Amino acid sequence: MIIAVDGMGGDFAPSAVVEGAVGAVKETDVDIIITGREKKIEEELSKYSYPKDKISVLNTPEIITTEEAPVMAVRKKRNSSLVKALTLVKEKKVDAVVSAGSTGAFMAGATLIVGRIKGVDRVALAPVMPGKNGDFMVIDAGANVDCKPQYLLQFSLMGKIYLENVLKKENPSIGLINIGVEEEKGNELTKSAYKILKKMDFNFVGNVEPRDIAAGDIDILVCDGMIGNTVLKMYEGVALNLFEMLKAGIMKSFRTKLGGIMLKPVFSEIKGKMDYSEYGGTAFLGSRGICIKAHGSSNGKAFKNAIKRAVDCYDNKVIDKIKSEIEKIPEIESDNIKKQ
Repeated sequence: MIIAVDGMGGDFAPSAVVEGAVGAVKETDVDIIITGREKKIEEELSKYSYPKDKISVLNTPEIITTEEAPVMAVRKKRNSSLVKALTLVKEKKVDAVVSAGSTGAFMAGATLIVGRIKGVDRVALAPVMPGKNGDFMVIDAGANVDCKPQYLLQFSLMGKIYLENVLKKENPSIGLINIGVEEEKGNELTKSAYKILKKMDFNFVGNVEPRDIAAGDIDILVCDGMIGNTVLKMYEGVALNLFEMLKAGIMKSFRTKLGGIMLKPVFSEIKGKMDYSEYGGTAFLGSRGICIKAHGSSNGKAFKNAIKRAVDCYDNKVIDKIKSEIEKIPEIESDNIKKQ
């Protein structure tokens, strides 16, 4: 398997990218092409010992920043590290792409350059997040602010295939994020999507209120990108602030410090569950190629795990399985809409 890695994407590029790539080729049977400014990447590679034939560099002079308009940047900066990496996927010279760069530009490139799977209306961002009772997926987490009911149906199917094949969750449960559990609750989108999803051959459990998301009892939480991105960022913000509040409380007195020392193993375990670097990257589902988005502040460990996530998608033929299953949706979806 060959993977293109955007060498200039992320807060700590190219050092963290190179560290992750080196770690990945040592632990997996994969070849990597790092796109970016060759001199800088070669300088970082010179710091490591690794199989030299497993990593190569494709020089690209341009960089897409997070401040740029995504679609415009992808169209204008054809010699950027991200666009070149995506082009390699399109041309089938590599089997996957990994980037920690601009989410908007990566999303635009996954759609405009790599293209969508036939029958998929929108490519969706599908992060896997830690819950009290288990990991869960939120789809879509920000790629599509405005959605139609059939998009949510497609998101459900793609999330199901991903969880079954990559995370090995048998018959994952699917819930629709809503303001109440009753079927008649919500806006037109959620009410229409509910009617479609409950008639599908899915393990659909109905509406899920936001307060129940963190429990992790539902494997796949489906929503439009506006809701999903709000959930994702709120979740990250609460976790960050909660740890800061606990730290401040523990440091208040000798007594609380002593208690903190005794509870340190518990805190470490919880912190480990919330560590984004363990999850590696988030898949853009619906694209014709394997596209893995790593966190913007990814370190070497996170990049290595993002590359491994791409390998998992490849080994389990996730793209082929989505292509096969998505063909069954149009007839079912249209029949359900007519009955509404």
